[in-house]
Amino acid sequence: HVQLVESGGGLVHAGGSLRLSCAVSGDFDFQYNAMRWYRQAPGSHRELIATIIARTNTIYADSVKDRFIISTDSAKNQLYLEMNNLKPEDTAVYYCFTSDLRGAYWGQGVQVTVSS
Repeated sequence: HVQLVESGGGLVHAGGSLRLSCAVSGDFDFQYNAMRWYRQAPGSHRELIATIIARTNTIYADSVKDRFIISTDSAKNQLYLEMNNLKPEDTAVYYCFTSDLRGAYWGQGVQVTVSS
C-alpha cells in the first residue's frame, strides 16, 4: 500500500519561492512510475502542473513552465516541487499523485497562498 504525504506549503509574497515535499511510503518504484503534482484553486478543477517519469523526464503545464521544478530523491523516498517567482494565481491546494498496477494514490493536499 502506497501513501503520500505533502509538506512545505504556506503563505508567501508574490515573487517568492517555496519547496513542496511529498513523502512516499510503501512498496513503490521511482524508476518505473510517473509522479505528478496537481493543484486546485477555489472554484476550479484540479489541474495537472508537473510530471516526472523515470526520475529525469519532466513535463510542465504552460502556467508553471520555467518557474517550477519537479524532482525526486529515491534514496529519501521524496518527490519535490520547487516553486519560484510565485504569483497570486498560484494560490491553490497542491497534491502529489502517483499510480501503479495496484491503484492510484493521492496525498492529502497542502495549501499554498501567494499574496500580492
